[in-house]
Amino acid sequence: MLNTTTGELVLGIVGTGLMGRGIAQISAQAGIDVWLFDARAGAAQEARTAVAATLDTLAAKGKLDTAAVTAAVARLHVADTLADLAGCRVVIEAIVENLDAKRELFRQLEDVVGDDCILATNTSSLPVTAIAAACRLPGRVGGFHFFSPVPLMKVVEVIDSVVGEPWVGDVLSGLARRIGHRPVRASDTPGFIVNHASRGYLTESLRILGEGIARPADLDRIMRGAGFRMGPCELLDLTGLDVSQPVMESIYNQYYQEPRYRPSPITRQRLAAGLLGRKTGRGFYTYADGKAQPVPEETIPPAGATPVWVSRRDPDRRKQVLALVEASGAPVDDGETPGAESVCIVLPIGHDATAAALAEGLDARRTVAVDPLGLARHITLMTTPITLPAIRDAARAALGNAGLPLTAIHDSPGFVAQRVLAMIVNIGCDIAQQRIATPDDIDGAVTLGLGYPQGPLAFGDALGPRTVLDILDTLHAFYRDPRYRPSPWLIRRARLGVSLLTPEN
Repeated sequence: MLNTTTGELVLGIVGTGLMGRGIAQISAQAGIDVWLFDARAGAAQEARTAVAATLDTLAAKGKLDTAAVTAAVARLHVADTLADLAGCRVVIEAIVENLDAKRELFRQLEDVVGDDCILATNTSSLPVTAIAAACRLPGRVGGFHFFSPVPLMKVVEVIDSVVGEPWVGDVLSGLARRIGHRPVRASDTPGFIVNHASRGYLTESLRILGEGIARPADLDRIMRGAGFRMGPCELLDLTGLDVSQPVMESIYNQYYQEPRYRPSPITRQRLAAGLLGRKTGRGFYTYADGKAQPVPEETIPPAGATPVWVSRRDPDRRKQVLALVEASGAPVDDGETPGAESVCIVLPIGHDATAAALAEGLDARRTVAVDPLGLARHITLMTTPITLPAIRDAARAALGNAGLPLTAIHDSPGFVAQRVLAMIVNIGCDIAQQRIATPDDIDGAVTLGLGYPQGPLAFGDALGPRTVLDILDTLHAFYRDPRYRPSPWLIRRARLGVSLLTPEN
C-alpha cells in the first residue's frame, strides 16, 4: 500500500482556485512535491506565485523561517498539461462543483497516471460514488473534502465511496495527518459529516423565525449566549444565501425530503429578492462598509414594586432565578403559591409558557417563562399569548438589571436554545446511527469544521441525553411533525444512562 505519511511523495492538484492553492500550500510545507494544473492558461503559475507570496508573508510575520519558505516554494511545480501529472501518486481534484466535469476529468487522468495512483475529489456536495463509478478503476477513487481557508481549517473529510477500496481512505487519512490536518472518515452520504450535521442549527433557527417567535437579531443574541461564535442569521449573511440555500435544498432532496432537513420559505424568498447578506449589503442585517448596522435592543426598565414569584418545581434553578431577581432589586414573593398581584415565573424544559402555566394551575395572564438552561450567560424570557404587557415589563425589569443580557420571545416549546440544541444533538446522533462516521469523528468534524463550542454528541452529554430526549418528545407531541422524532441512537443511550459518544460494541 502507498505510504503517504513519510518520505518522497508527488502530489498533483487539478484546479488552482482558493481551495487548490490552500491544499498546495500546506502540502509543500509538509515536504511534498506538488504539481499544479489548471485548464485556464496561466492559472497554475498565478497560483504558484500567490502561494509563494503567502509563505513570504508568513515568514515576514515570524511564523515561518526563510529556509522553510524557500524549500516549500521549490516543491511547487507548474504542469502545462495533464500529462505532466504522470508521475503523481495522488491527484486531488478541486475544480467546479459539476458532476459531468469531474467525471470527464477523472477519465482523462486515468489515461495519464499509473493504476496505483489515488484519485481524490474535493467535492463538498456531489456523491463520490457517482464520480468513481464512471472510472475504469473506481476502487482507487476517494473523497478528500477540505474546508476554506484550508491552512486554518484543520480538518478534512475522507470519504469512502460505495465502490471504493478501504486502503484508499487509509492512505488519504495518512496524507491528511502528514499535512497537519485531522482526518475524519465518512461513508458517502449527502453532506458527509459537516454539512449534514449543520442542518440542525440553521433549519431549526429558520423554523423559529417562521413562527414569529423571535426576530433575527434576538435569535442571534440567544444563540451567541448559548456559546456559538455567530448567530444563525449572522452566519447566513456571512455565507450568502446564494450559497446556503442551494445546499439546504440539495441535502433535503438528496435525503428524499427528510423532515429533519426541511428548508424554510424565508430564505427562498430572500434569495429571490437578492437579499444575500454581506455581499449585497443587505440580508437579515443591513451592512455599511462591510459591517452590520446594530439593531437596538429593548431598554430594560428599572425594577419596580411588583413582587416576583418563582416556581418551586426545580429548586436549584429557582435559586438561580431568585438571585437574579434580588440582584435587580425587585421584591420577592416567597409564598408556596403566588400572590394575586405577583409575576409568576415558570422554568419549563421542552414545554412552552402556556403548558407550564396550565400544569401549575397559574394565571396565564400573569405568567412568564425563563429558560432554566444557560442562566449563567443569558436570560431568555418567554410570554404566553395572553401575558399582560405590564407583567412582561415587570418580569424584564426584575431580571434584566442583574448584569446579564436578556431577550424576550414569544411562546415556544423549548424556547430557542433548547430546541436548536436538541436538533443539533439529534442529527448528530442519527449520523452515528447510520454508521456514517464514528462518534469521535462526528464531534471532531463539527468542532473543527463548524466552530461549534462542542460536538453534537458532547452537547447532548452536557445537557443530559434524557433531557434532550424529553425536549424532542415534547416538540414532537406539540407539533406532530416527524422532524422532531428522536434518533434510535439517542433513545437507547438515554434509556441506558450512558454517554452519546458510546460506540457500538
